[in-house]
Amino acid sequence: MAKGNSEGFLHVGKAIESMLREFHIKSKFDEANVVASWERLVGKPIAKRTKKVYVRNKVIFVELDSPSMKNDLQFHKTQILEIFRKEFGVETVGDIVLM
Repeated sequence: MAKGNSEGFLHVGKAIESMLREFHIKSKFDEANVVASWERLVGKPIAKRTKKVYVRNKVIFVELDSPSMKNDLQFHKTQILEIFRKEFGVETVGDIVLM
């Protein structure tokens, strides 16, 4: 058994992360968490105008139902990106593309 502390047990979070890495699914798990967190991190008004959110190769793609909302978010793209990087890290979120 892997050692995680003085009792010889591995913390549950570390054990899950280790398992995700071992099965090469950590990136997919992280991508799903980013998508699931969209409303919580950007707020309900933006989430309601969002048609689709997905992640590919560390890039969050956001399809919006309003050209004016896309234009508004373009001005705040840096702040939104920083929020997601703070939550998930730069190894998970590299950029955001607004569509």
